[in-house]
Amino acid sequence: MEASNELVIRKETCVISKNFDPLKKASELKVLKCSKCPKTFPSSNQLNRHVKTHTTVKPFQCEMCGSKFSRRNQLVSHVRSHTGDKPFPCDICGLRFAYLSYRKRHMRTHTDEKPYQCQSCGLRFAQTSILKSHMRTHTGEKPYGCETCGAKFTQKSNLKKHTRTHTGEKPFSCNICAVHFSQSSSLKCHILTHTIEKPFSCDLCGLKFARSSERNSHLQIHTGDRMFGCETCSAKFSKSSQLESHVRTHTGEKPFRCSICKAEFSQNSNLRRHMQNHMGEKPYSCEVCGARFSRRLNLKIHTQTHSGVKPFKCELCEAKFSGSYHLKRHMQIHTGEKPYSCRICPLKFAENSSLRLHMQRHTGEKLFHCHICGSRFSRSSTLKSHLRTHTGEKPFHCEKCGSRFSDKSYLRNHMRTHSGDKPFNCETCGVKFSQSSSLKRHIQTHVDEQKFYCEICELKFYESTELQDHMSTHITLSCLTQDSCNEILNVD
Repeated sequence: MEASNELVIRKETCVISKNFDPLKKASELKVLKCSKCPKTFPSSNQLNRHVKTHTTVKPFQCEMCGSKFSRRNQLVSHVRSHTGDKPFPCDICGLRFAYLSYRKRHMRTHTDEKPYQCQSCGLRFAQTSILKSHMRTHTGEKPYGCETCGAKFTQKSNLKKHTRTHTGEKPFSCNICAVHFSQSSSLKCHILTHTIEKPFSCDLCGLKFARSSERNSHLQIHTGDRMFGCETCSAKFSKSSQLESHVRTHTGEKPFRCSICKAEFSQNSNLRRHMQNHMGEKPYSCEVCGARFSRRLNLKIHTQTHSGVKPFKCELCEAKFSGSYHLKRHMQIHTGEKPYSCRICPLKFAENSSLRLHMQRHTGEKLFHCHICGSRFSRSSTLKSHLRTHTGEKPFHCEKCGSRFSDKSYLRNHMRTHSGDKPFNCETCGVKFSQSSSLKRHIQTHVDEQKFYCEICELKFYESTELQDHMSTHITLSCLTQDSCNEILNVD
């Protein structure tokens, strides 16, 4: 036996009784110390098993994948990853687990046991791994970095989710309609649209919920318990996280930043919803027309377009809307309110989304690119319309004459040829036009701004098309004088 490779077991001199009592002090027990680390064990069997974790000897090998283990029970547990065997059932809900430790961890969801406490803020957690991740919110540590864009994350799982925004990978698929998602949470939300299953019920009033978090939030309606108060406005909340989110409405802090377009948000939930715009995830589908949405609220508003219900009415002009958001946006037409201002130029906007799009003019950012021709766009809607130039798709059709168009705005312009509507009027002379582009051309007739001139006869024109038509007269009648050109163009 080689002394260099041998792990020495040292026995402390102490008295041991025949019946081992784990509640006795360590000084009263037989203590076996590991020579490689500070750990101690009450029996030689336990110490011998532990010693193998320090050695490279792994005598137990998996016949399926070749992985090796130092202990037989480790091999037995590993084999279940191949067989799918789950021998440990939950006595309460029946869920089965491959490992005893998983079942033990799961049981805490029933008992609400949270044995691990944060020493900084007092929050408690059911798992040490969750506590460890939580501690990074205090330290600011972000040990996991994206190799593509350099974004950093506090948890490895968040990095894994983020990486899919670069790869486009969507590994989670719905078994019912085969729609794919990049996040398992999005799939779970989507499945509820098929099953409408609500397994979590309130013991007090009987209401049912699709998620345990929704049920827990609902319970506070009955208890009325609001322990956390805001020092600025005296508002009270039932959760410290709700108070923390509320405080940002006073401070203006936006700690959650999009790693793709650098947009900042005060709430993590708002960032998650925003990320769905980049990932293209739309887990909520309309049962009537199949339209898909990234948010449940947007689906709810859309559904009202089928019912025809428009419960929100403008008190100034009696216009009606299906959603309160649309009414609020409409009211800005009457008030002229533009609360969102650009930090670079004096322009102001009625909507935050319009401001974000405007900012891209300053930065030159075009985040959305065509995978076919490489063209880049500042809006996802513009990219979507552009892609139809490649596919030839024309989903918008006129109900009057059957003409089809690739963009909804083209259809709107076309419909005016049937209705005769001319909503664009000249403020100078009152002439009306059906297209804004026609109005812009007309306005130039009032402004003495003839940009385009002929280098041959020096005649000036308002539009390049007029100049091009004029140039053809020089090609066929190159010898004409200034007066001849005026005669051809009927210029006095």
